Amino acid sequence: MQTDLLVAMVLLWAISFVLALVLRTDWVARVGIAVGCILGLAYAVTGWLKTPATLPLHISLANTPVEFQLDNAALWLFFFGLLPALLAAALGSASPVSDARRYWLAGLAATLLGALGVFGLEDTMSFLIAWEVMSLGGAAMILGERISTDRDGPTLFMVSLLEVGSVAVLLALLLLGSHASSQSFANFLTTYGMSTAGTLLIGLLFLFGFGAKLGMLPFYEWFPSAYGSGSGATGVIFSGIVLNAAFYALGRATLQWLPHSGTWAIGTASIMVIAGVLSAILAIFYAFQQEDWRRLLSFSSAENATVAIATLGVSSLFASSSLPAFASLAWTVALLHLAAHSLAKGTLFLTADGIHEVSGDYVIRQAGLLRRSPVLYGIGAVFAAMSLAALPPQAGFATEWYIFQTLFQGTQVNNLVARLTIALAAAGLALVAAVALATFVKLFGVGLLGDGHSGPTHLSRFRSACVFLLGLSVLALAVGMPWWMQFLGQTSQAMFGVNASASMRNGWLLVPLSGKFAFISPTKLVIAGPLLALLPLALFWSSRPQFKLRRVPVWSGGRREDARQIATTSLAFSNALRTFYSFIYGPTHNVEREYQDSPYFLKRLIFNQEVAPVFGPYLFAPFTHVVRRLSNAVSVLQSGYLNSYNALIGILLVLILALSLFYK
Repeated sequence: MQTDLLVAMVLLWAISFVLALVLRTDWVARVGIAVGCILGLAYAVTGWLKTPATLPLHISLANTPVEFQLDNAALWLFFFGLLPALLAAALGSASPVSDARRYWLAGLAATLLGALGVFGLEDTMSFLIAWEVMSLGGAAMILGERISTDRDGPTLFMVSLLEVGSVAVLLALLLLGSHASSQSFANFLTTYGMSTAGTLLIGLLFLFGFGAKLGMLPFYEWFPSAYGSGSGATGVIFSGIVLNAAFYALGRATLQWLPHSGTWAIGTASIMVIAGVLSAILAIFYAFQQEDWRRLLSFSSAENATVAIATLGVSSLFASSSLPAFASLAWTVALLHLAAHSLAKGTLFLTADGIHEVSGDYVIRQAGLLRRSPVLYGIGAVFAAMSLAALPPQAGFATEWYIFQTLFQGTQVNNLVARLTIALAAAGLALVAAVALATFVKLFGVGLLGDGHSGPTHLSRFRSACVFLLGLSVLALAVGMPWWMQFLGQTSQAMFGVNASASMRNGWLLVPLSGKFAFISPTKLVIAGPLLALLPLALFWSSRPQFKLRRVPVWSGGRREDARQIATTSLAFSNALRTFYSFIYGPTHNVEREYQDSPYFLKRLIFNQEVAPVFGPYLFAPFTHVVRRLSNAVSVLQSGYLNSYNALIGILLVLILALSLFYK
């Protein structure tokens, strides 16, 4: 049954890839991809209920048999990445061009196939092929839908940085394979005898390589330009199944293939924690300043992914300190965090496509969309925004609570460096949580509320239903978390010998291994919240005969102003933080004036503000300059004359002959 579901899913995605390129219409490929996603969800559920077996594919690469297997952690991340991908495929790209939607679907099918391979393939060569297919599929999605006229540069920038990461992953896998004398991942588990320096080098290569796709510094700078060149549906895939696949690969490399004992293992884990926290701080700071839905959500995706990286590093620190129960707790919490993020971020990316459907752009401004849209659309959006702002009782609140409870257990670590690292991580992530709250208050308050223009929005009911269902799944994850997390017990048992998920729940309560330390219950909050809301509602209705409801304009210093003219803008909302942290942002303000016939009659005033990237001018720009100079120098070889090419070939043959004669 499991094998049949897997084979049918892969065939549907492969056939949909071909049909998207061949057929003139996109609905056939869209249906095929959506049905494949449904089969994938069924495969994940059956895998939770029954232990998935290793599936031999009866082919070999580099004399290594190719095998496929998804453990419970992979099934968990695959399921919660695939659920928003299903709705994104059903809705399709926001591009108005039919050909663009076809090519986008082809890229989507390739991305899903690549992500599936990253989750389950068990050898170096096939894994790297799947990794490249996933990356190139994402680039095809951006280039195919033609949302932005300036999409070539951002896509090339993304692919370039991802290829740098791929080289790092290749080197790390080759070093591990050389030490294990095999390219099969199963044999990597025997590499615990490697040198301490080798542990650090391979660990940093994995962090550098997989971190390129997860938004770790300095790689997070490709996120806003790439996400901002595509539709929200592309963001759903990037921030869901692609990000989950990259994190699972990093988690497997860190916790399964590398040793957990020794000073160098603690050093590698400490670097991972520090890099994750610093990346999360910078990413959420820049998210708060964005004025485009896609760019803000992209930085938020980098922030959440790097928070998961930091939690993974904490898990490794606990394992290095011989605390397997706490290591298992941290790993489980990271999986829960990414599940909540995938659902909530997918909901808001689909919400952003609704903004584009109504207004034609993705600008964050007070347009009064929420009060003129179907109520289901607003409910789904507010559930997702609450989760990413870590407000109870949503899933993001539960996972962030778990993260801090895990960090508080750092006092159990004996190593001073590890203990200080975890303490500093807690302080840094507290700052991240505060700015994230302000970020999503801004996104929801400025982007969906306000007065705006009157009249209907013409937002499709199907989109509203999809946003509602995905937003409702965020709440369902929180409410059912005491029951859902039992599916993660097997993977923590296999990695650490401890089933942490069994000790993370006590009936309807969520506890960090012990109910004596702390506890919460989103399930009970969902029940108690509406009941407590009956009290103010009863007071309101009982006082209506005495106090009549009045609607008056917003007070603006005693002057009568149009509410739309005095509305808080995205720029004004974030100005205080930009000013206070100007040493990070490096803000610039440009004002241009156009006059009519005379310098005394102003015709047009143009204001533009930007925040400077941290790494672009000092890291990427100089490297780009060097590459361009080298390419210009080498371009003289491309003279266009056949005699010149024959001369170069002759010189090369002479050099080869000389080497064969004199080199021994």
